[in-house]
Amino acid sequence: MKIPILYEDNHLLVVEKPVNVPVQEDESGDLDVLTILKQDIKRRYQKPGKVYLGLVHRLDRPVGGVMVFAKTSKAASRLSDQLRRGIIERRYLAVLRGVPRKKQSTLQHYLYKSRQKNQVYSVKPNHPEGKVASLDYQLLDSKIDQSLVSVRLHTGRSHQIRVQMATEGLPLYGDQKYGSSMNKRGEQIALWAHKLELEHPTTKEKMQFTSEAPRVYPWELYTTHDQVYKTYG
Repeated sequence: MKIPILYEDNHLLVVEKPVNVPVQEDESGDLDVLTILKQDIKRRYQKPGKVYLGLVHRLDRPVGGVMVFAKTSKAASRLSDQLRRGIIERRYLAVLRGVPRKKQSTLQHYLYKSRQKNQVYSVKPNHPEGKVASLDYQLLDSKIDQSLVSVRLHTGRSHQIRVQMATEGLPLYGDQKYGSSMNKRGEQIALWAHKLELEHPTTKEKMQFTSEAPRVYPWELYTTHDQVYKTYG
């Protein structure tokens, strides 16, 4: 499997993650993004021994789009610090089942993850294991009972966008885990990591990377509207 490279230097590797491929090794035993990229670097640069590639952030298995990896431990540390301090900005595109009442809003919930079930739940603020989750969304377009939104994360909780939107009665198109009553089995979840902004870990240069969602249903209902991407991107 070939993973598209959007940018690479001695410190960073920015790629477009394919859908339905795990970011790192998991219990499925399927080939993962991290392993594929390490093998590719080893082959291209004929590196002896192990290849270092630091995982800075994650995307759920069914989600595709922009990801950054660190090629040195120093870069990994600095990028992780940027993530904690909110310097790294992550924006997503999502197709929702339904149309939000407000064109833009900030959502805040408390989420609890059951590791046994690999399921995340929206809980009350006083839940002992609940963690605050916050995001902004903006309505970009709508088609009858579906809508395209942009999402900016303020926190990085597991399954965050999927759970927060489902809690608002707006599950993502194709999401079997958090919207099974409104989605059919076999539909591809419509969530895409569209934009990533960061500071280069050594030069401090502001960098921006984008990836367009695939032009298949339901994205094709909206991706023909190039002005949406220009406004959003």
